[in-house]
Amino acid sequence: MSNEHTEVTEATRRAEAEEARVRHGADRPATSTEDDAIDEHDVGEDVRTHYREMTDLGAHEVGEGRIP
Repeated sequence: MSNEHTEVTEATRRAEAEEARVRHGADRPATSTEDDAIDEHDVGEDVRTHYREMTDLGAHEVGEGRIP
């Protein structure tokens, strides 16, 4: 049985290092229609509170899964 498929190649290491340096985000800014659609939806205060709590929790996240 060959270990060819389980060993990480140098090319893979370089590609992963390059990917790690790329800033990730939206592929384009929101259109005016998308921006206007935000105002059409009513969000309950419990949703706002939960969002704030999760945003605060995420801002202090450490370790694997952390988004710099």
